[in-house]
Amino acid sequence: MEQEHARPWHALLVEEVASRLDTGALGLRQATAKSRLARYGPNQLAEAPPTSALARLLHQFKSPLIYILLAAFAVTLLLGKTIDAGAIAAILVINAAIGFTQERRAEVSVRALTRLVSPRTRVIRDGHEWEVESRELVPGDLVLLESGTRVPADLRLVAATTLTVDESLLTGESASVHKQASAVAEDAPLPDREDMAYTGTVVSSGRGRGYVVATGARTELGEIAGSIRGEAATATPLQERMRRFARVVGLVVGGSSALGFLIGVVRGESLSDMFMLAVALAVAAVPEGLPVVLTITLALGVARMARRRAVIRRLPAIETLGSTTVIGSDKTGTLTENRMTVQELWAGGRFFSLSNEALLEDPRARPVEGAQDLAEHPPLYLLLLTGVLANEADVFQTERGQVTRGDPTEAALLLAAERLGLAHEALRGHWTSDAEIPFEPERQYSASMRSRDGRRALFVKGAPERVLAMSTAQLGEAGLEPLDAEAAHAAAAALAGRGLRMLAMAYRPLGEAPVRPDAVGGPEGLTFLGLTGMMDPPREGVREAIARCQDAGIRVVMVTGDHVATARAIGRELGLTSDGAALTGTELAALDDAALLGRALEVDLYARVTPEQKLRVVRALQAGGEVVAVTGDGVNDAPALKAADIGVAMGRGGTDVAREASDMVLADDNFVSIAAAVEEGRVTFDNLRKVTFFLVSTGAAAVITLLCALALGWPLPLLPAQLLWLNLVTNGLQDVALAFEPADPGVMARAPRPRREGFLSGLLWERTVVAGVVMATGTLGVFHWELARTDSLPAARTAALTTMVLFQMFQVGNARSETQSVFARSPFSNPFLFWATAAALAVHVGALYFAPTRFVLRVVPLTDGGSWLRIVLVAASIIVAMELHKLLRRPSARDAPAAREGRG
Repeated sequence: MEQEHARPWHALLVEEVASRLDTGALGLRQATAKSRLARYGPNQLAEAPPTSALARLLHQFKSPLIYILLAAFAVTLLLGKTIDAGAIAAILVINAAIGFTQERRAEVSVRALTRLVSPRTRVIRDGHEWEVESRELVPGDLVLLESGTRVPADLRLVAATTLTVDESLLTGESASVHKQASAVAEDAPLPDREDMAYTGTVVSSGRGRGYVVATGARTELGEIAGSIRGEAATATPLQERMRRFARVVGLVVGGSSALGFLIGVVRGESLSDMFMLAVALAVAAVPEGLPVVLTITLALGVARMARRRAVIRRLPAIETLGSTTVIGSDKTGTLTENRMTVQELWAGGRFFSLSNEALLEDPRARPVEGAQDLAEHPPLYLLLLTGVLANEADVFQTERGQVTRGDPTEAALLLAAERLGLAHEALRGHWTSDAEIPFEPERQYSASMRSRDGRRALFVKGAPERVLAMSTAQLGEAGLEPLDAEAAHAAAAALAGRGLRMLAMAYRPLGEAPVRPDAVGGPEGLTFLGLTGMMDPPREGVREAIARCQDAGIRVVMVTGDHVATARAIGRELGLTSDGAALTGTELAALDDAALLGRALEVDLYARVTPEQKLRVVRALQAGGEVVAVTGDGVNDAPALKAADIGVAMGRGGTDVAREASDMVLADDNFVSIAAAVEEGRVTFDNLRKVTFFLVSTGAAAVITLLCALALGWPLPLLPAQLLWLNLVTNGLQDVALAFEPADPGVMARAPRPRREGFLSGLLWERTVVAGVVMATGTLGVFHWELARTDSLPAARTAALTTMVLFQMFQVGNARSETQSVFARSPFSNPFLFWATAAALAVHVGALYFAPTRFVLRVVPLTDGGSWLRIVLVAASIIVAMELHKLLRRPSARDAPAAREGRG
């Protein structure tokens, strides 16, 4: 009775299934069900334990930058420098508090899956019908299904009456699947297993019954849960850059501290003084404010994205979209509206369009506008009438708007008729039902026998081949005509080529109303009326959003569980592909990882793929060096969402599973918001880069200043407390303000950043060295001048500290743009930065004249106007140096506009 058989359940006959499960038409005995429940466990998914508050707090200290600060704190405390130690401790606490607050929301993907299991279900046990909790279901139980219920476990169907199931949650296919009880091919992919019903899917119409073949973690849904649980969260490009940057900073800190310590020891300085020098160099080299400012910058990006309908769940992921090179998008509900609509009609030998897109596909099609058109074209009217009468769906208005009930395909026929002025309720009232022939897969049609004012007719809809085979004539514009099957097949081929799903309509006048559905036998001698072409249409604005992403150098690919013809049609309509090249799940399964890698870098359409195959596609793209964003809304998307560099879920129509497995949620379920999120991600990273350049260049200046002074045998120009003052107070206001910088021109016209590129490009590292040398030279010059002029070390240190403060004030303006001149940007385009810079200068000047701060910083008032003038002129030299560097050294070709032809 174990489920690991040589042949899968869907390939077994009903009798074989019953035998292997040791069950039958009377269901299990209650005692058997109880023993199996103890053996297999409850029909539910295990919940992942939540992250503890302590673990989340400790996580805030897992950074090389933080390790350096912790070491500096320990050394200063051991040396009795309580003021310096207190300042470092304050930074550590602030950083941890902000990070803890932003990351307190834990991942609950697997827990969300349990919400999809219906709480109670109907089963047959001991030959009687019982209602039990779904968690009590066991393999072998005989479960009853009816319209509107959620399937509680994986079932092998043994009976199905007009049963259709919405499996979009698992397969991504928008149309409901007709179910039957006959075994299917052993290698049939999940969407084609018509004899199976899977946990979490919803019965759209009809009824059926089936044996439970898998429960809990052994179901298809459970396997997805397991893959989510086992999939480690992918490090974002931002996190990778942060780690690499921290390693560089760590090497610089260790190298400069060791070099300074050795120079001092060689020169005969005391070990205590050299320890303090090492601490001073560490404090100077470490951008203490970066972890805090990074968090604040990301939080600001989160707020900006929220205003543009994108909600960030993992803070570091905000920048990932700015680095994204490929967006792998689900089709149903993401690129499309997740509702079937009638796009085209073919009646009387002519095409009629209900959408502008259909007109573009076939210039011969003419638009249908209303009742006047129907009056002029009787075949078109009867085609729509048949779609209304041979139909079990319903459409009605509620306080929340229009609601459909029943099969989505049949609901689409009602909506098309309503759009053209045919009220389905009125028509059904006029044409009373005498009998119905429901749709069955083996029958391939449904029929409705209706009467009105003594007139009786049989209305039939179904597969084009089947309806044509039952027809002997057709209705043309001039009346009854001989059937032109060749023209009908050509029309069907044209509609199929545009990715439309078709239904054919026919009717036959009846002399008298039959009492029973089987009284007419198989309908014959029908008059063929025409074809309806339906599809799940693209969302408004998606084509433009995709084009915008392509202009930004981002390739958009579609990964769907739907049919390949549908994928090709949607792909062409959205501008994803021009040649229709696609890779199906069957073809993908035959490729090893190396072969898939080669195809993944070329193919833009993937159709009929399983959740595991979506995951393979994501990993193949990542193996090819791509930064991959995945969008989706169903359970079938969750593993790929979790494995992607950034998972983007739909917030309104998406499942809890998809949302909880994602890093970002689109509140409006609109792919259009992706382009806006990409822009915000790039702006966020640009601002992080500006902050980093500003902090590192000023830190480099302090390190060079200290090492040069030591090498020259001078006293330290800056003390540890003064360095902390520089890093945390004066530039601490300005680096936060840089996070508010508006977007650079052309931010969406340049290619994505290479994954291996760090926080700072090679050009910016070069500029950092230039800036550090210029600022260090100026500071040392002022320090030496004041020391020689006043013979006062506190006065010389005060002048050096003030020089560095003014250098920072001018350098923050240089950092506002990597390419633009400081004079090309209005100081008021970022008013926060303008006032933060003014406040930083005011705070420093005030500290020079306020006794408590003078004591802590070991400074004295600057009373000589000549000293202030010299300091301002020296500090202004950094503007000249940076302007010359921007003029002489241009950015690399990476920042050139992306070539759309090569990315799309």
